[in-house]
Amino acid sequence: MSRRGLVGGLVTFVLLAGLGSGMAVEGRKAADLVTDGQAIDTGQARYRTLFAELASEHGFAQEELGRLFAGLTIRKRVLELMDTQWEAKPYHIYRPRLVNDAVIEEGRQMLERHRQLLDRVEEAFHVERQVLVAIWGVETRYGRNEGAFDVFQTLNTLFAAYPRRSEFYRKELIDFLVLCRDNGIDPRGIQGSYGGAFGQTQFIPSSFRTYAVDFNGDGRRDVWRSPEDVLASIANYLSRAGWHFGAPLFWELGEELKDARLEEAYRRGRAGLVPWRTVQAAQAVGMPAPPGEAQLTVVGLELAGGGMRYVAGYPNFQAITAWNHSNRYAMVVSELAALLVASP
Repeated sequence: MSRRGLVGGLVTFVLLAGLGSGMAVEGRKAADLVTDGQAIDTGQARYRTLFAELASEHGFAQEELGRLFAGLTIRKRVLELMDTQWEAKPYHIYRPRLVNDAVIEEGRQMLERHRQLLDRVEEAFHVERQVLVAIWGVETRYGRNEGAFDVFQTLNTLFAAYPRRSEFYRKELIDFLVLCRDNGIDPRGIQGSYGGAFGQTQFIPSSFRTYAVDFNGDGRRDVWRSPEDVLASIANYLSRAGWHFGAPLFWELGEELKDARLEEAYRRGRAGLVPWRTVQAAQAVGMPAPPGEAQLTVVGLELAGGGMRYVAGYPNFQAITAWNHSNRYAMVVSELAALLVASP
């Protein structure tokens, strides 16, 4: 090996080992510390520990792991996108990309095309069909756009070179390998998002293992090709997140918060909960009671001309934020769902 190759290999080893241990370089993002296509050294300590766990706790053979993990490289674009996620855009920019005439029209077609299936899913899981179709549309445009990133490479990139969430993606990598083995899927043959999500549901591996269902009875949980499994899996997730059939999702509060308690709840995001009667009295708006007198969140949405639009997030809204933690995402789903069943 040339001196240049040796030095390059050492740089790769030291860099990725440092990133994996949580080391950060002040003022630089994870993507700044790697090159695209950079080799991942799977001989380093944390990969050896990962392989030992996969062998001892999940029954993977060392020979199989050696084959699966051979030749892995960094996908730099994954790291760049993780630090510039679309959900961080102001709402007036974020919403039109996901809620527009074409998406609404296609969603209405899907409601009609899958009417009988949605009857069965609603009966089984007690989640409104328009919400299921809205999430389907926002996630993958009704199954047409499942992502263009190799999921196995993505998970390894995030485990090896994204210190902030390395431990999270270590667990997702294990779940991914287990679900692929259990479902007879080649781990190196799945495309998905830059965050490691895949299929028409865009489940991350742990969500697939927990929430995906076989609704068509063919013995497989197929979130790639089966509309039955896709829609039922979305419904199962929301049902288990505490969905209440027929209850509100959100309520308009105006462009100003009139109470310090509401302002504090807004600053705290998903963790900021306020009694609904407090919200009603402070904002002087008539509001329906939430199921079980549950507390509400306060959500702020950026307006195009400046200023904010505030809404109260009911438990069903909060269930959507269990799916995706972004309030902007939950609001887009909520508004799209309402538009799908509104009179044209």
